Amino acid sequence: MAPTNERLDNIVREARRNADQRAAGYRAQALKLFPWVCGRCARTFTHSNLQLLEVHHKNSNHDDNPPDGSNWELLCTYCHEHEHSKLKDGEGRTNTSNTLAAATHNPFAALKALMASKKPE
Repeated sequence: MAPTNERLDNIVREARRNADQRAAGYRAQALKLFPWVCGRCARTFTHSNLQLLEVHHKNSNHDDNPPDGSNWELLCTYCHEHEHSKLKDGEGRTNTSNTLAAATHNPFAALKALMASKKPE
């Protein structure tokens, strides 16, 4: 018995809805866990431009979403697109000949000292 178009449409619709729910869950969690800074170019984000900050799965498995965020990194749209454009051969292997270096700037390096200096006495 061949599946009907309506049945296949329902299956695809449900799969997309489930994927959207998973994505919304891990995105919200990642935005709570990590500072709103691109992990590659160190661009900072605010509520007004937060839609340009995306969650990248380090191992490329979108179903691997540990609660500690160890498989995620926040990347701006441009760096995220660059990460995915490195997949050249169709087998999922990454072409590492032209990778970007990780950001070296740490915007939170002096945060502890700043917070200590503002404590009420």
